[in-house]
Amino acid sequence: MSRTVAIVEDEPAIRDNYAEALRRYGFEVHGFGSRPEAKLAFSLRLPDLVIIDIGLGDEPEGGFELCRELRARSATLPILFLTARDSDLDVISGLRLGADDYLSKDISLPQLTARVQALFRRMEALRAPAAREQVFVLRGLRLELERMRVAWNGSDVPLTVTEFWMVHALVRHPGHVRSREQLMREAQIVVDDATITSHIKRIRRKFQAIDLTFDEIDTVHGAGYRWRP
Repeated sequence: MSRTVAIVEDEPAIRDNYAEALRRYGFEVHGFGSRPEAKLAFSLRLPDLVIIDIGLGDEPEGGFELCRELRARSATLPILFLTARDSDLDVISGLRLGADDYLSKDISLPQLTARVQALFRRMEALRAPAAREQVFVLRGLRLELERMRVAWNGSDVPLTVTEFWMVHALVRHPGHVRSREQLMREAQIVVDDATITSHIKRIRRKFQAIDLTFDEIDTVHGAGYRWRP
């Protein structure tokens, strides 16, 4: 069964171009021109991945609101912003809401399809057989690699795909400093240092929502981050 991709974009020509490019790679693509239209369809069935523009019709922040709604329903659904708005504030806002990637509309169609395929490759681990499970346990942390599941003190931590791979990069070598560039490679994203910082802050907040005393992730100024040994 082909994977389903939803494109929420209010410009029909742009939406059709994206859809045609993705269909050539075998994806089943559904396009929506507004947040209400997409929300109605998603209430019946979530797609496998969602591509969202920020400004949707008469809703300048409609994409942000849709992302918030989707992330409340699923912690692991891959969400990708594709927008002409590429200010630092917009990028950080999108990532703070739980998006897994944030791309500018000047990206080429081959690059777009590569990013979509990368997100799907990272999700393949969800279907890995339990017998192959790799588990990392350190103090209150339990990370199940193939299931892409992270728990702290027995409670699930609702990480996005990008956040999961950043935590994995830190946990598999506790005490070792991981630079921002190394975290980007692990998560298969290309962003600036400020965006990596935003991801780490959001990861800390999710752990702290379970345990206010959580302080496992150290910032090593000028070098990067590490998980306490």
